[in-house]
Amino acid sequence: MNNTTAIITGDIINSRKETPKAWLPYLKEALKAYGEEPRQWEIYRGDSFQLEVSPKQALEAAIFIKATIKQNKGIDVRIAIGIGEKDYDSEKITESNGSAFVHSGACFEGLKKLTLALQSDSKAFDSTLNLMLQLASLNMNHWLPATARIVKASMENPDFNQKELAALLENSQSNISEALIRAGFDEVQKMIDYYKTQIEQL
Repeated sequence: MNNTTAIITGDIINSRKETPKAWLPYLKEALKAYGEEPRQWEIYRGDSFQLEVSPKQALEAAIFIKATIKQNKGIDVRIAIGIGEKDYDSEKITESNGSAFVHSGACFEGLKKLTLALQSDSKAFDSTLNLMLQLASLNMNHWLPATARIVKASMENPDFNQKELAALLENSQSNISEALIRAGFDEVQKMIDYYKTQIEQL
């Protein structure tokens, strides 16, 4: 896995229903958590973006971006993860190239009604993970802004217990607990952990 990378290609769903001021700061905040502009990430064509992360980080990053964006009511994100090589390294991520970029672009073109999918050189890996992502998306696509905010905070502070999260978010512990259960957060974390074990075997 030493020479491989992960390229996340995405765009904002319903971006035209709101002014960019409503969602752009959230998108930039999420992307900045994973690298520097423009080498690691860029926003282009108004509401599209590309981000490079390590293959192990890719699914977590995609779900973190989703949680960050969904703090805005009615706004969501479509994300394709491509895993492969990076043959050409440019100062701008959108000008770099390799099979990771090809996989990401092809996966994104094929999303249609899906909001999250991945593509690598392994069809067996892809089919298993994409089925899991489709099932997880049935819940994640319906996160409400308050739920998304709690999921984001949980991902940013993995060592916090619910009492500490409640203090951070100025909320009650019972509200935090209920929101994480509603979000299916435990199952999402298990899916991310499974992804990480499988990616190491690719």
